[in-house]
Amino acid sequence: METSLRYWGDSKSLRFHAKEKIPIDSKTRLQVQGELDTRIGAPTFVHAMIRRFYPDWKSRGAAEFALNIKDFQKDQDVRVKVGLEVFDQVPYLQIRENNWTLNADVNGKWNVRYDL
Repeated sequence: METSLRYWGDSKSLRFHAKEKIPIDSKTRLQVQGELDTRIGAPTFVHAMIRRFYPDWKSRGAAEFALNIKDFQKDQDVRVKVGLEVFDQVPYLQIRENNWTLNADVNGKWNVRYDL
């Protein structure tokens, strides 16, 4: 199960997010996920879906440059990633320190994530 704490710049609230992917066969999986908004104390969404993968889904791609710094400080690894989403032509930046991640793009969208 993937769990994380997330904070978006436009929502101004901290959310607890959990996601589980359960394989059914080689091209199908059940995906269950939910999010709890800590400001209001209630789920913002909960859903389950069956996803089937076909070879002709819309392509996505990015060109990225990543710099990994091991032991930036004692027991602290840092990764800085700069990239360009190829099809939408949107430059972005990601800074990751152990479990913390900051994502931002030139359109002003950003989020902070803490992986549990």
